Amino acid sequence: MKSTKALFSISMALVCSSAVFAQNIRNNPESNHGNKFEQLGTILTTPNEQRTASGAPGVKYWQQKADYDIKCNLDEKELKLNGSETITYSNNSPDVLTYIWLQLDENEHNNLNNSGYQNSSMMPQSTTTQALDKFQYDGSDNGYGVKISKITDAQGKALKYTINKTMMRVEMPAPLASGQKFVFNVDWSYKIGNRIAMGGRGGYEYFPEDGNHLFTMTQWYPRLCVYSDFQGWQNHQFTGRGEFALTFGNFKVQITAPADHILGGTGECVNYEKVLSPAQLSRYKQSKTATEPIEIVTLEEAKQAEKNKSTQTKTWVFEAKDVRDFAWTSSRKFIWDAMAQPIEGKSVMCMSFYGKEAYGLYRKFSTKAVAHTIKTYSHFTIPYPYPVAQSIEAANGMEYPMICFNYGRTEKDGTYTETSKNGMLGVIIHEVGHNFFPMIVNSDERQWTWMDEGLNSFVEYLTEELWDNKFPTKKGPAYTIVDYMKLPKNELEPVMTNSENIVRFGPNAYSKPATALNILRETIMGRELFDYAFKEYARRWAFKHPTPADFFRTMEDASGEDLDWFWRGWFYGTDACDISLDSVKFAKADVNATIPPPTSSMIKLERPLVNAFEDISKIRNKEDKSISFSTDRDLKTRDFYWKYDRGLEKYDDTERKQVNTPALEQLNNTDKSKYAGKFFYELSFSNKGGLVMPVIVEFTYTDGTKRIDRIPAQIWRLNENNASKFYAEDKEVKAIKLDPMRETADIDESNNTWGGQTQATKFQLFKQKANAAAARGQSTGLNPMQAAEKK
Repeated sequence: MKSTKALFSISMALVCSSAVFAQNIRNNPESNHGNKFEQLGTILTTPNEQRTASGAPGVKYWQQKADYDIKCNLDEKELKLNGSETITYSNNSPDVLTYIWLQLDENEHNNLNNSGYQNSSMMPQSTTTQALDKFQYDGSDNGYGVKISKITDAQGKALKYTINKTMMRVEMPAPLASGQKFVFNVDWSYKIGNRIAMGGRGGYEYFPEDGNHLFTMTQWYPRLCVYSDFQGWQNHQFTGRGEFALTFGNFKVQITAPADHILGGTGECVNYEKVLSPAQLSRYKQSKTATEPIEIVTLEEAKQAEKNKSTQTKTWVFEAKDVRDFAWTSSRKFIWDAMAQPIEGKSVMCMSFYGKEAYGLYRKFSTKAVAHTIKTYSHFTIPYPYPVAQSIEAANGMEYPMICFNYGRTEKDGTYTETSKNGMLGVIIHEVGHNFFPMIVNSDERQWTWMDEGLNSFVEYLTEELWDNKFPTKKGPAYTIVDYMKLPKNELEPVMTNSENIVRFGPNAYSKPATALNILRETIMGRELFDYAFKEYARRWAFKHPTPADFFRTMEDASGEDLDWFWRGWFYGTDACDISLDSVKFAKADVNATIPPPTSSMIKLERPLVNAFEDISKIRNKEDKSISFSTDRDLKTRDFYWKYDRGLEKYDDTERKQVNTPALEQLNNTDKSKYAGKFFYELSFSNKGGLVMPVIVEFTYTDGTKRIDRIPAQIWRLNENNASKFYAEDKEVKAIKLDPMRETADIDESNNTWGGQTQATKFQLFKQKANAAAARGQSTGLNPMQAAEKK
């Protein structure tokens, strides 16, 4: 968007003095091991009958339900929305509820009833009058936000309610027991804001060239908060950033709008025959079996509607089942095209709504991108369960069940840049993909942004890759997160951080978790194991409310991989990957070495193996006359050492026993031939970044060939700072490089290479004589029993 008054732009970041995040507990903080590979243990929630240790819903898993019957009227002239709703709330929890909480997210635009969160601000060098007005406060209500007319029960009796910023508590006339339903009515209205000027996700955009509006109606009705087994009522205020935790239910929504408006909404419109012209209805029916997008409302029809504004109204009726929210759009500017996409034997209507300003891009790409997205996400998660998927061009990017709002406008002559095209495709894939995360796999966005944005960005990456192998994706490949990972620690926070307390929101909640999952898929687990586990997570938690622990546990449970070290590093920590190739030792085997003379060492005989201190248990056992010991009951169990331990057999401290080195012999000709031509290397690594990751070693040999060795991250488990590996190679190595495909997000590649400058040393090689080693547990050498017998 361009503006002649936009003299400067301000980038805002939320800076908190003490960020709230899940703590990465170090079990052995003063050591070089025992921290990064320890199990998550009590960091994760305790398994119970609602959520199992496997990550699956438990036998007593429950969740609430909220059904809505809504009627509303869009007043375009006054830019106001009036509505009434009947909500049926089902208490499926084992708890008795005396009140319920609703979200009034539109209050974010009210100057008195918003969340009250503020960011630091500074005096600008130059600004606009509109921007300056936001800093002026005279104590009066600016008129925005939800205005509640009345709240009544099913019999029409007024209910007591309290509004706290963006939340509203409604008190029930009687406690709502487990298994009961509560039906109540809410009448409300609000002044619709200019979304372009005010910001936010919902509102209107005004087009002065033709005098029309494009409405995106989101967070537009009072709606239930989530009451869950893991946190009770979700009570985070809406600040405009952390999105939504919502309850599943069924919707019937009747929307009255200007008669020449075209509407799209969550679910299916059940009265197209009343709101569409015969020609439009015919085209819609054709599109239900079309394999190419068909214009239901044509470009010419939309241009004509822009000029001849109707003063009449029409009522559109939408129905949606098993959704957590409802959003809609309305404008006379819309061109509307659609086609069918088969998904697992069902036909999904893929549709796009857009103004003439986006025709050159949306007509060609949007609906096909919608179809590609639901098909690809269905492959990696679960089959898309809804009958509709819609993309609305509204100069933004935001998601709701079965409908999303995206950007993508052309120049006035219909041309566009490749950046605009790819940006449009990326945002459509991302927002349509949100149907799966979190609209179906219904995580709490307001608490854990990464659970919807990060997981969705990861599958977005997979989908973009399958759209075009050359697609310039920005979230997913490991190397794209390096600049973020190398920032100073005081500018970072773990992924497991509350949404409102993240400074660099995009890299933390979108890119880093997407990158982590891609590394997990490509480098740690492999595609087959990862894809199976990821699909299992989606299957288990479809239409339910998962937590981070449910995701972590399911990925391990379904793959057979212990990934606690990975979750610790990538989700609970801020360390970066910087693995350094510190040194390379190069040697040849001396196959003709002279066998060294046998060596031996003398060590003291074993002392009696009794504790120097008798603990309280031993003392009490001895004093307890009801206890008898086997060696007292059966004297045959007493041997030399029973007496030895009690000093009845003397211990001579001067006695020694001799230990000899294993016997060796020289190599035969076959072994000499085998090992003389080998090249031996010892590679030493250090973990300079702190994040334990696999070590990927690429050898380039003097003959020009290459080989890659993938060392699992567990090489660091006994020493998290340093590791080494010994190699026996058939060919001489010319060069060595770590992470050649940039898979690990290594922040410093300058310490990843070796150029073969080391001179070869030699080490002696012998063969150990057969039967030289003692069996496990076998007595060897002189012992106290032998010493006593010699006397």
